[in-house]
Amino acid sequence: MPGRFSLYQDLTVEENLKFFAGIFKTTIKENYHLIEDIYRHIEPFKNRKAGKLSGGMKQKLALSCALIHKPEVLVLDEPTTGVDAVSRGEFWEMLHKLKTQNITILVSTPDMDEASLCDEVALMQEGKFMQRATPERIIEAFDEKLWSVQSNKMFELLSHLSSFPEIRLAYRSGDHICFIPKKQSIEEKNLLAHLENLGHQSVKLKQIKPTIEDSFISQMQTQN
Repeated sequence: MPGRFSLYQDLTVEENLKFFAGIFKTTIKENYHLIEDIYRHIEPFKNRKAGKLSGGMKQKLALSCALIHKPEVLVLDEPTTGVDAVSRGEFWEMLHKLKTQNITILVSTPDMDEASLCDEVALMQEGKFMQRATPERIIEAFDEKLWSVQSNKMFELLSHLSSFPEIRLAYRSGDHICFIPKKQSIEEKNLLAHLENLGHQSVKLKQIKPTIEDSFISQMQTQN
């Protein structure tokens, strides 16, 4: 199932599903149990052309078409790109249900929050594996200290942290800046003094727990 919607947009929902079932010499009726939880969300719109569906409904239709022949392996290329948060949550709930039907699911995604929902994660950079393990193992293997910083001058904060000699790596993460020191410990008072000298006030500095995304960024920068 490609990331970009690739079904026939001038065919209806039902016509698309019948077409793909026919290619694999099966019927909707024969394998309806495979797609029931997914298809029931879009079945009320079965006579609507696929091109008129919302992003979330298009993905549900694409997944239904991919499942109608009961594949042993389901490959999904960034399946939730352009999908709203509610539809994304529903989509992942459906994938978890599919696992109970002995279907191996392989997902590519740039979203590390989504990656953490998988049983096993392979972190890749430039087509090469950096690490392959369960989400829990990847986080456990992060053996550096991770810090979070905020100040009244967030725009300049990243460059000012990067200029501090005790910091190995600094990067933006949501509403704060994360950094990894060169050593396991850092002189907090020296860092605070460095930032205050550069005009930062109300500095909030704390050590935080890493995520899969932090591990990915750290390894990516180490290899470059």
